[in-house]
Amino acid sequence: MDWARRFAMSLLGIGLSDAEHFEDALSVQEAELSMRQRLGDAESNILAVQGNLAVTYHKLGRLEETLRLRRVVYSECLKIDGESHRNTLVAANNYAATLGDLQHYKEARSLVRKNMPVARRVLGDSHDLTLQMMAIYAAALYRDTGATLDDLRKAVTTLEETERIARRVFGGGNPLTVEIEDELRVARAALARDTPSPSA
Repeated sequence: MDWARRFAMSLLGIGLSDAEHFEDALSVQEAELSMRQRLGDAESNILAVQGNLAVTYHKLGRLEETLRLRRVVYSECLKIDGESHRNTLVAANNYAATLGDLQHYKEARSLVRKNMPVARRVLGDSHDLTLQMMAIYAAALYRDTGATLDDLRKAVTTLEETERIARRVFGGGNPLTVEIEDELRVARAALARDTPSPSA
């Protein structure tokens, strides 16, 4: 009976979120998390609910709560699965993206620098998760108010490489490719704005 109740709550929370009833989804997901913790459910199930809850917080613009949960999920995935597991890499990517959303660019860069080589080794250079990490890293470089000219150049170079791979693997109409192209456009504009004009 407990299994059936947990499964039903999980489906309800996901369904409400898919229908964009985020406040209702939040209530159900918080109740589900509480129930699973109280019943001593498997850690992997609890992490899945926390991940869904983080997505709902993000949809509601509650970024600090999103960050708190994504930090927990990443930390637990590291302990349970190790750094080379896909779950850990997904959790690291989500955590880094939220750090970027909150303009914690230094932390985002540090986290991605640690996980990008692992993603490349485990998933390959052309995997969408690896490409997302590269884009997050580049964005955390050029968006930082303290970015140097070298940071801006590195961001543009990284995004150019990422865009080439995404276009070759996924095509020009893929949402990831389009997102990377948008980032590249903004990064190039930032570089052009900060590059000194050649002297006459």
